[in-house]
Amino acid sequence: MKIRGAVIERRCGAFVIEDLELGDPRPDELLVRLVATGICMTDLHIRDQGYAVPLPVVAGHEGAGVVERVGDDVRTIVPGDHVVLSYPYCGRCHNCLTADYSYCEHGFALSFGGSRLDGTSALSRNGTPMHGHIFQQSSFATYALATERNTVKVPSDAPLELLGPLACGIQTGAGAVLNALRVRAETSIAIFGTGSVGLAAVMAAKIAGAAPIIAVDVNPDRLALAAGLGATHTLDGRYDDVAGRIAEITRAGADYVLEITALPQMLTLALEVLATKGTAALVGGAPAGTHAEIDMNTLLSGRTLRGIVQGDAIEKLFIPKLIELHHAGRLPFDRLVSFYEFDEINQAVSDMQDGKAIKPILRISRV
Repeated sequence: MKIRGAVIERRCGAFVIEDLELGDPRPDELLVRLVATGICMTDLHIRDQGYAVPLPVVAGHEGAGVVERVGDDVRTIVPGDHVVLSYPYCGRCHNCLTADYSYCEHGFALSFGGSRLDGTSALSRNGTPMHGHIFQQSSFATYALATERNTVKVPSDAPLELLGPLACGIQTGAGAVLNALRVRAETSIAIFGTGSVGLAAVMAAKIAGAAPIIAVDVNPDRLALAAGLGATHTLDGRYDDVAGRIAEITRAGADYVLEITALPQMLTLALEVLATKGTAALVGGAPAGTHAEIDMNTLLSGRTLRGIVQGDAIEKLFIPKLIELHHAGRLPFDRLVSFYEFDEINQAVSDMQDGKAIKPILRISRV
C-alpha cells in the first residue's frame, strides 16, 4: 500500500516526508493507521548515528493509532482497536521467558536493526527496499506494521493522540521509579534531567510518596514545571553546588538517583551523592561509546549502580496502569506535551533540541 513516511537519508540530515510503499502484514503482524506519535531523543540518536542504524530509514517508536488489519496468527487484537505501539521483544529468549521483556536478548536488533529480525523489510521507495521496523513499528509514517507483542490495546475513550509517549518516554521514567527501583515512601530521590523521562519520574516519585524529591537541570522553566509536578527541591546545575545541596537536603545522601542526562560527569556525580546502600540508575541511552569515570571505592559502602531499560515495564500491564493514573489526575503528563502536524516534524525536533518543547507529538490523522 502507499503510505507517507519521514525518511532519514543521511547522518544529521533533515526528516523528509516522502511517498513510500508498505507491504502486507505477516501472520504475526498487524497494520496500524497512525493517529499520532511522540518524538524521543532516541529518534535523534538514530538520525545523528549515535547508534549505527542503517540509512535511509524511517524512525519513530511512540506510535498510537487504530488497527486496520491483523495477520492470521494474531489473537488478542482486532481491527478497530485503539492501540499504543511500544518496545519490541522476541518472546523466546531466556529473558523473555522470565518476563524480563525489556532486556530481550534480541531487543537491540529489533529496535535499531532497521528490519525484521530475519533481515527483511516491508518498507520500500519506488520499488526499492529501504530500512524501517524501528522498534518494530517506524511510526514516523501514516501507517505502520507492528507485532502482537509490542501492541497494547487501550480504551477507546482514552485520548489516543496523547498516548504515544506512554510507549517509551513516560513509561521509562515512571517505570524506573515504580517498577525497577520500587521507590518507597519517605525515601529520598534525586533526578538528574527534567525532560519527559525525568518529569515522568518526578510524577511517579510523588505517587510513590518519596520525600524529598530533588530535580536537577539547567533549564529554569523545566525546573519550575518539576516543582509543579511534585519535586520538593529544584537545583540549577549552572549555579548550585549540586553535591553540596543534595547532602544538605538529605543529610545522609540520596537513597536513589536517576541519571537521565547521558552526560558522563553526571553519572559520576550520581554515585558520589548516594547514601550508604543507595542506588544510582542510568535511565535511557547515550550515544554508543560514551564512557564515564567512576571511583570504584564509592561502591564499597553498599552503593549500587545499574541500568534501566523501558522502566522494567511489562508494557501490556504498565501502559494501562499509566492511563488509569492519568485519568485519576495523578500522572498529568499532558502538561509536558506540545502538538505539531506531521509535516512540522523538523520544527518539532528543533523545538525539542532548543528546550522549547519537552515532549513533541506529531498529529498524523484523525481518530
